[in-house]
Amino acid sequence: MPFDFAPEPEKCRAGRQAYLNGLAAEDVACRAYRARGFALVAQRWRGRCGEIDLIFDGPDELVFVEVKKARTHDDAKARLSQRQLERIAHSASDYIATETDTPLRPMRLDLAMVDDTGAVATLENLTLY
Repeated sequence: MPFDFAPEPEKCRAGRQAYLNGLAAEDVACRAYRARGFALVAQRWRGRCGEIDLIFDGPDELVFVEVKKARTHDDAKARLSQRQLERIAHSASDYIATETDTPLRPMRLDLAMVDDTGAVATLENLTLY
């Protein structure tokens, strides 16, 4: 009996739409950081521990940004789990170790939340606990 592994068309459309929404949210967040004077260093950087959506060079530190898109900023904030935050922190450490010449450079982790209107709100310097 043959197996059909092709995804259902509706599921494919929903997945594609979610992917495109995520890319658009990253673009909006990137523009917001750049408007504040940050220089984009990498987008969707992938290391051994996972992916970091955006990495910026700020005046005093490197900034690692996780972007979440949802109906509201509160909904976006709720989508960031402690486990994801830990993965991002490990990925940031991996980035510092492999991609920079200054391993002791200050860094921070931010959450950029994009709502349905395209407005961006940020939580800066997230902590792991």
